[in-house]
Amino acid sequence: MSLDRPVWLIAGLVVAALLAFAYRTLARRRTENELEYSNIAFFVEAVKPREWIARLLEAVWVVALACVILAAAGPHLTIPVPIKDGSVFICIDTSGSMRSADVAPTRAEAATAAARAFISETPGGTRIGIIAFSGSASIVQPLSADHRLVSDSLDNLPQPDGPTAIGDALNLAAQNFPARGHRVVILITDGVNNSGSDPSAAAEYLGEHSIPVYTIGIGTPMGGLIPGTNEEATIDEQALRSYADQSGGAYARVENATQLHDALANLGRITTMETKPVDASLGFALGGAAVMVIAFLAGFGLGRYP
Repeated sequence: MSLDRPVWLIAGLVVAALLAFAYRTLARRRTENELEYSNIAFFVEAVKPREWIARLLEAVWVVALACVILAAAGPHLTIPVPIKDGSVFICIDTSGSMRSADVAPTRAEAATAAARAFISETPGGTRIGIIAFSGSASIVQPLSADHRLVSDSLDNLPQPDGPTAIGDALNLAAQNFPARGHRVVILITDGVNNSGSDPSAAAEYLGEHSIPVYTIGIGTPMGGLIPGTNEEATIDEQALRSYADQSGGAYARVENATQLHDALANLGRITTMETKPVDASLGFALGGAAVMVIAFLAGFGLGRYP
């Protein structure tokens, strides 16, 4: 929490201390006067069970006064809020290696399901686009705030086939982002680049323009054969980690569909939120006033006030 006017907080605490001292002094004098004209034994026994009520009301008043003092000091709370101008491109590998079944049912099907999880966890208003890449890259769905439309577009992903052009996908995303705003690339691939432009140069370019690339490496350490071939589907973690580091993003490897689903869902939450200081003055003021009213009515009803 930060304060716009910390001096007001100090002044409020001083005033609160003076009021507490005055209240205690008046209460003590009132008690002394009551004892002068009462049966002491009877009076002590009568007030003992209700002593906790007075203490509770005093605590409630302290809380209420603290809220009002904080409101006057101009408090700001740093909380996560949805990014209003967010744009995200999900780049999905559709090369032949994504047919591998080391991630069940296949790498490609697991990636598609995880992309849907990302979309479902992304706050409304964030624009999402889909890019598919194998030997080249193409936009399956332009950036759109209609998340249902974006999710449905995943049905149009091409069947896995051909080489892997990661650099082409990153460049295509860079070319189709708006000039300003919060921009993020989610790259789902096994990371074995063997076609097209240099992905390292593309990741560096994105980083220079404050566009982080979050790379998700899909595949098991042992890999697996690509169906219908004698070629092994592997994973290049070092390359994926470097793309993330160069752009200011992060890398994660997943070995099964559940891990991939959870990783993308988590990215949907964290990449489209930001922490911002929010003015909490009105909330503290209204809260303090409400507690004061409740404390007064409770005290009046219990006979604590004349």
